[in-house]
Amino acid sequence: MKIDVLAFGVHPDDVELSCSGVLLVEKMNGKTTGIIDLTEGELGTRGTAETRKQEAADSAAILGVDIRENLKLADGFFKNDPESQLKIISTIRKYKPEIIICNAPEDRHPDHGRSAGLVSDAAFLSGLQKIETTDAGMAQEAWRPKYVLHYIQDRYLTPDFVVDISAVFEKKLEAIRAFKTQFHNPDVDGPQTYISTPGFLESVIYRYKMFGKMIGVEYAEGFISDKTIGLRNFDALIKNNT
Repeated sequence: MKIDVLAFGVHPDDVELSCSGVLLVEKMNGKTTGIIDLTEGELGTRGTAETRKQEAADSAAILGVDIRENLKLADGFFKNDPESQLKIISTIRKYKPEIIICNAPEDRHPDHGRSAGLVSDAAFLSGLQKIETTDAGMAQEAWRPKYVLHYIQDRYLTPDFVVDISAVFEKKLEAIRAFKTQFHNPDVDGPQTYISTPGFLESVIYRYKMFGKMIGVEYAEGFISDKTIGLRNFDALIKNNT
């Protein structure tokens, strides 16, 4: 199955926090969407790999994505090496995305920046015919997405562009809250972490309000592109009276 927009997250819930609004918007526009989690988030303080798996499935149902897979790289210890690159190359060639969205190029959590480099490198290498990969025993064709974009996570980075997600923001929050063990939830026991405090989700909401304010809408998500973004015409621009 061809996936038009494929979002990668090193941990289950990265995509929900950072770019699930765009996935919902693109789905509304008739595009196929998918999520690839690189790890099971097994080093997370709260919950387990099994609970994260169920939460990821619950969130995927809310987002209506066409596929969600987990590559089961080692949380915290994966490397940008040939073995990891080939797993991602095979996934890219399997789904042939036009656009890839992946982790922030730098962030508070070291896995995020490392994942960004890994996925960006794999997306380029996926276009080289002499790199051979297989899926279900069949040789895969080379494929390179048109764009590799990075979402913005905990650390503020200046976006190259932002996308209006006002119409789907409540569903984005619903998808985030599907990760019941990770974020603030009085009904779930566990040690308090940086992301389980009530203030963390409040900061997420504020960030997307801030991005929205930049273009005169209620909520928006921001992205950084590996290459210059081009427009077919000015109709793609949002009228901004701010």
